[in-house]
Amino acid sequence: MKKLVTFCIFILIGVLMLSVLPAHGEAEIYDSVVRLHVLANSDSEYDQQLKLRVRDGVLAAASDIVEGCSTRDEAAAALNAQLDVIQAAALSVVREAGEDYAVEVRLCEEQYPTKNYESICFPSGTYMSLQVRIGEAEGQNWWCVLFPNLCLSAAGKKDAEDAFIQAGLTPEQYKIITESEGTKYKLRFKFLELIEQAFGTK
Repeated sequence: MKKLVTFCIFILIGVLMLSVLPAHGEAEIYDSVVRLHVLANSDSEYDQQLKLRVRDGVLAAASDIVEGCSTRDEAAAALNAQLDVIQAAALSVVREAGEDYAVEVRLCEEQYPTKNYESICFPSGTYMSLQVRIGEAEGQNWWCVLFPNLCLSAAGKKDAEDAFIQAGLTPEQYKIITESEGTKYKLRFKFLELIEQAFGTK
């Protein structure tokens, strides 16, 4: 009888663990979005304000470029083909401000911390990133999700969900990034971060 009880306890623990472990394919959260990372020249109030103006110029150009893209790979390819356009937009803002800072724009993979965007939270890990470096790029960062575009979003919750599903996230993946405060999804969220830190997702 004792062996049966022990066996049942192990089965129950196994079922509970399976309910919170990331299912096959959920790590693809990292492969479904393009992030935007803007680094200011310095932490001075002036450079931080300039960073936000550069951000607006980059978003205006980049949002047009990714509009109509249905996957992260499509968005990345479109951005990569027009990096010069995005750089010109950023540089124009800097020059209009009377500064001679250099501006570097590149598409790369970057390590991001856990980040909240209104009702959405992304696990820390390595993401495709449009990186914009202003001058010495030693100031505070500005982050957002460029594809699907949350940076300029005034969209409702349903619109955001539709955009992410169309970009390749499954409904379960979407729940992980929007319901990460629930016990079940909080655990799955942390498992994703630990797996990515241990093995990477690439």
